Amino acid sequence: MDKNLTMEKLVNLCKARGFVFQGSEIYGGFANTWDFGPVGVELKNNIKKAWWKRFVQEDPMAYGVDAAILMNPRVWEASGHVQSFSDPQLDCKSCKYRFRADNLIEEKFKDVDVERMTTKEMEDYINEHKIKCPHCGNFNWTPIRQFKLMFETSRGTVEGEKDIVYLRPETCQGEYVNFLNVQRTMRAKVPFAIAQIGKSFRNEITPGNFLFRTVEFEQMELQMFCHPNESMDIYNKYKERAMNFVEELGLTKDNLRFHDHEKLAHYAKAACDIQYQFPIGWQELNGIHHRGDWDLSRHSEFSGKNMEYLDPYTNEKYLPNVIEYSIGADRLTLAIMSEAYEEETLENGETRVVMHFKPFLAPFKVAVLPLQKNLSEKAKEVYKILSKEFMCDYDEAGSIGKRYRRQDEIGTPYCVTIDFDTLENNTVTIRDRDTMEQIRLPIQDLVSYIQKAIKF
Repeated sequence: MDKNLTMEKLVNLCKARGFVFQGSEIYGGFANTWDFGPVGVELKNNIKKAWWKRFVQEDPMAYGVDAAILMNPRVWEASGHVQSFSDPQLDCKSCKYRFRADNLIEEKFKDVDVERMTTKEMEDYINEHKIKCPHCGNFNWTPIRQFKLMFETSRGTVEGEKDIVYLRPETCQGEYVNFLNVQRTMRAKVPFAIAQIGKSFRNEITPGNFLFRTVEFEQMELQMFCHPNESMDIYNKYKERAMNFVEELGLTKDNLRFHDHEKLAHYAKAACDIQYQFPIGWQELNGIHHRGDWDLSRHSEFSGKNMEYLDPYTNEKYLPNVIEYSIGADRLTLAIMSEAYEEETLENGETRVVMHFKPFLAPFKVAVLPLQKNLSEKAKEVYKILSKEFMCDYDEAGSIGKRYRRQDEIGTPYCVTIDFDTLENNTVTIRDRDTMEQIRLPIQDLVSYIQKAIKF
């Protein structure tokens, strides 16, 4: 990560180069919502593909699902969300801005263990230390209240006869309720995992720091169902796998660390975050949780379905324990962009901004650039060949130097330049983003050259 990087610089680059736009921007925006643009959606999709490849495609014990967003409301009663899924929030009476009480304390006093505080203890701490409003600077708070984090909607067409349903606040319940279906149809033997990538929704009020916290977000997660005796070994294995994965994507060891939870949910046996040093400081990137058999036992109780597993070898019947591994696709995209950003000073004294994405993650693998517009016909032939294999960009506007800089800023690893020699000998110049070195290659060798370089 470049030492000069700020969140403001990253937001500006994202808007200027088509990574991310403010949600509903022409209407003045909508708090904590963001739209991924043409470049950003490719980056995010590549991150999701890499995760699916590692944790589903390459794992013979993992199976994918795509569960419905709207679920039977009883699901959320069983999970405990209806009763207890809320945030401690308070309002500034002066400017009317609303904040999470725990965040106010953490941002002012980094070493305080807010997780262990009750609502009254947080309120007393804020009053004792005179923590002021970050927006207007006044000390004029309402009492702390618990705000529900689940979005409610209704199903039905007749007013007064509508049923309340919820937008899911997490994707994992779709894996739990499909445990029996997946186990039966895939003839899966414990241990096995159910994985999915999908949207979740949380009624977050507090400022989100760009993509870090949003009201709708995409989760990549899996639940590993296992025998209780194997559960801690599998938990530790997933801690290691989760860390290895984010390092493979380009996050450096210096910017990563484990954070084991001291305060655990009543049903949990262990919990750990991987934290990343974002431009806003150390924050949670993903979580690994040992959830015991709580989830399956709750759904068994509320649905009336027996969710026990019968071991075909030992005839033992038991409720599997669950090891959960969850990581936000949006938050991981933010981390990848933060890590990749560099303001590089060149030998001639100029500065270029370059996004050093791993080639397999880059939104565009190659850009095709005709040296002059009268070479565009040949350039489009090359683009047609390459675009059958990779996401490609095509740019013929401006000087070749400015076009290189535009591609550097969106992280394109290779630029192919079509010049007048191309018309004579069917070779092109291919430029490396990181070294800026250029070599000459026959057009027929381009696909294999790039394929080798972007392999994950």
